[in-house]
Amino acid sequence: MKMFPDFSPFHSSWTGAGPRVGVVMSHGFTGSPHSVRPWAQHLAEAGYAVRLPLLPGHGTSWQDMATRSWREWHRAVDDAYLELASECDYVFSAGLSMGGTLALRIAATRPVAGTVVVNPGLVLDDPRAVIVAALKYVVRTTPAISNDILKPDQDEGAYARTPVAAAHQLKKMYKDTAAILPRISSPVRVYKSTVDNVISNASLEFLRSRVQAPVDVSYLHNSRHVATLDNDAPEIFSGTVDFIQKTVAALAGHGLSPEKDTAHEQA
Repeated sequence: MKMFPDFSPFHSSWTGAGPRVGVVMSHGFTGSPHSVRPWAQHLAEAGYAVRLPLLPGHGTSWQDMATRSWREWHRAVDDAYLELASECDYVFSAGLSMGGTLALRIAATRPVAGTVVVNPGLVLDDPRAVIVAALKYVVRTTPAISNDILKPDQDEGAYARTPVAAAHQLKKMYKDTAAILPRISSPVRVYKSTVDNVISNASLEFLRSRVQAPVDVSYLHNSRHVATLDNDAPEIFSGTVDFIQKTVAALAGHGLSPEKDTAHEQA
């Protein structure tokens, strides 16, 4: 049965045992928390504190999104990270698509314990990206590529139109994030769909070439881009818990805890 998209943020408190663990999460470009809510709920049920904000300009209208800066999107996730860091011993970052980009930004700018990303974006393959800075003054929107999901009756809740001004912001965020990827020092788990009609393998290859920390890739053979709502979602959910458990066990076994960092990145 098709479910009506839920655009609201998601929040859960730590209910587990042992070291307190939090996960800051992000949804994708033009989407909403609905696309990753089942993932967030699974992590909350595992006992983790979870913060999944609604990014500015999302879940409202494309006209609203057209007025927003990528730094607002980053700030929303960064604020959620700082909230978790104030109450948890370890914080992980996670995200889907552009949310994966934001999760990687958090890993590059904050002392996270590890990162899990699903079909993350870092490279714009669309040939129009070269002229998007000028194109936004000529064309306000383009048809969106949404609901790239193999499983029937799924709706990620993305906009039907993509504001070109927002696409320009996405391009700038990709470029800025690409430059800081070498700063990531904690392990990264990547879930990549073998058929993805939104983000090509170029982003994954770029990620592997720039991140010096361990990068473990798991391929999804029965899902498309929005894999967190697709057939392989259970693999992502259980794999994330396994990754967190093993990473925390390794850190706790060595008596290591990420150094608290409460300074905002300069906008």
